[in-house]
Amino acid sequence: MQQLLQRQKEYFLTGATLPVKARIKALKSLRSSIYAHEREIYEAIKIDLGKSATESYMCEVGMTLSEINFMIKHVRRYSKCKRVKTPLAQHVAKSYVKPSPYGCVLVMSPWNYPFMLSLEPLVDAIAAGNTVILKPSAYSPATSELLAKLVKEAFPPELATTVLGGRAENSSLLDMPFDKIFFTGSVAVGKEVMRRASEKLIPVTLELGGKSPCIVDKSANIPLAAKRIVFGKFLNCGQTCVAPDYIYVHSSVKDKLIECVGKEIERRYGEFPLENSAYGKIISPKHYNRVCSLIDDKKVVIGGQREDKTLRIAPTVMAGVTRDDAVMGEEIFGPVLPVMTYENLEDVIADVNSHPHPLAFYVFANGKVANELTTRCQFGGGCINDTIIHLATSAMGFGGVGESGMGSYHGKDGFDCFTHKKSIVDKATWFDMPVRYSPYTSFKSKLIKFFMK
Repeated sequence: MQQLLQRQKEYFLTGATLPVKARIKALKSLRSSIYAHEREIYEAIKIDLGKSATESYMCEVGMTLSEINFMIKHVRRYSKCKRVKTPLAQHVAKSYVKPSPYGCVLVMSPWNYPFMLSLEPLVDAIAAGNTVILKPSAYSPATSELLAKLVKEAFPPELATTVLGGRAENSSLLDMPFDKIFFTGSVAVGKEVMRRASEKLIPVTLELGGKSPCIVDKSANIPLAAKRIVFGKFLNCGQTCVAPDYIYVHSSVKDKLIECVGKEIERRYGEFPLENSAYGKIISPKHYNRVCSLIDDKKVVIGGQREDKTLRIAPTVMAGVTRDDAVMGEEIFGPVLPVMTYENLEDVIADVNSHPHPLAFYVFANGKVANELTTRCQFGGGCINDTIIHLATSAMGFGGVGESGMGSYHGKDGFDCFTHKKSIVDKATWFDMPVRYSPYTSFKSKLIKFFMK
């Protein structure tokens, strides 16, 4: 692996990644490879996570292609120097900011959206002019192997390559002197990545997770809220970093909401979801057992069925939940939806802000209530009267705050994530203002004060 990085460093220093034409050509090459292997991509994701082809396109392939197309369209503009105002004291000169790639980048991706969360940061890094070593998850082996095939087909290894494996390979990579590390995964592993990177002062972007609340006010459209919550929560069997982790509903509409959620689950997945071939599975026995351990059967009001052999858990709703329940002690990352109730909005704000800042935040309410909550609560990003769709656009950055992550990407934010901005002053040679040079006189002091007001 050291040889891979050394080869990329040598390639980067040739300047081959800097021309915008070369970046666009590389992005188009990746796009062509995705189109050529689209059916294989769906099959690999189906093996790893049980997703249907439609869900895989909507949540993985389609979003990746959108990011590629967005970058192809905008990378020329993003790569240009930007003129800024020059202070009077520095005249005659022009000042500008010059976007510059970091160099050699490590992208470490998770298993829950193994295709999109591997390739979207890779796309942003290539668009910004970097070389990339991609390390996909060992928990999604079929998709990881296919990613290695696609990257090999689309890029020369000195521009981008893939390293497969598990913890040993992760540890070896973190020992290497990358110029930037981009990590998506759990808070615990994110802390370790940051610790290891700090030893070499390598800048990091961390896309983590957390318990993302979904607040349903009495002013909400309850049937519509239920429909959109069910979509966001049980997509990919709840294995989504921005899935609504729990519901905080006003007590006056709790029963109606649970009733509507139950109807929506049945409409979406049938009376027996575990018999629905389009309904996915938990990624591994380890994660399956962890999610099952969070279910308190005494509080289950919808679902609760499990199938050990296939690692499937039916969409499950728990009511009468408090902060003391096991299901509220960690990010669920599975198809289990706890419901808590509130009477006073101030109590909700205080409770949410007293816990680690979530990656996502959802509010179903009228404009006044929604504005109050989104203003006063700390979170990475979110939606008003919907769930998860805020990450599905290249026009806005996506990222966390506090324990849910640092830094953001997607679109312009993605380009900036992998870019160092050089601040440059280009000074004229035909004129040299003498006021800054010693010996200093009272007249020069007056001029300096005048120029630097």
